[in-house]
Amino acid sequence: MDLLLTNRDKVRRIIHRRRRLGLDRKDEVWSGRYIIMTAPDNVHQEFVAELVFILTLVVKRAGLGNVYPGGNISGREEKWTSNYRVPDVTVFLNDNPAENRNTHWFGGPDLAIEIVSDNDKSRKKLDFYASVATRELLIVDRAPWQLELFRLIDGVLVSVGKSSVADGNVLVSEVVPLSIRLIAGATRPQIEARHVDGVQSWTI
Repeated sequence: MDLLLTNRDKVRRIIHRRRRLGLDRKDEVWSGRYIIMTAPDNVHQEFVAELVFILTLVVKRAGLGNVYPGGNISGREEKWTSNYRVPDVTVFLNDNPAENRNTHWFGGPDLAIEIVSDNDKSRKKLDFYASVATRELLIVDRAPWQLELFRLIDGVLVSVGKSSVADGNVLVSEVVPLSIRLIAGATRPQIEARHVDGVQSWTI
C-alpha cells in the first residue's frame, strides 16, 4: 500500500524524525519524491552480510575493486539528493568511471544487489540503474523464492537468467568471478555461490 502525504510540514517532521533516529538509511528519493523503504527483516540482513563477505573475498581481497553494504547512487551532477537509490549491496571495480563523492556515488556500480521485501519496488528501479550505467543487477525475490540477473545491454538492463530451487539454473556474472543458484535448504531456500576457480564455494 502506498501513502502520499501532501502536507509539507508533516513530511519534513517525518523525515527529520527518521534521520534523528537513524531510520532513513535505506530511504530513497525518486525524482523529488521521498520514498520510505520497508525495514529489512533478519533474513534480509543476513543475506546482505553474507553477500558482502563473499564479494569482499572475491573482489576486494583480490584487488579487483571495492564492495559496500549499500551506498547512495545518483546520476545527478548537482542536487544529487533529489534523485538517488540505495541498493542493498554494491560492487565498484577499479576501472569503474563512477565518481566517489563521499556522500554518494555519481554513476552506477558494476554490480548492484536488491533483496526484495514486502511491498518492494526493486523492479521499478531498473530504468534508474540502467541510466547510471549499472552493469549488472541481481534481484533476490522471496515470495516466491527466485534469483534474477539483469545485464546492461545497449543501455537497457535485460534479464539474462532466473534461478529457482525447482529449475536449479546457474547464473554466471560477467562482472565478478562468481556463479550463483538457488538450492533447497532446511527452513528456506539458500543461495549457493561458487568462485569461477571451481574450488571455493559458499552457501547462504
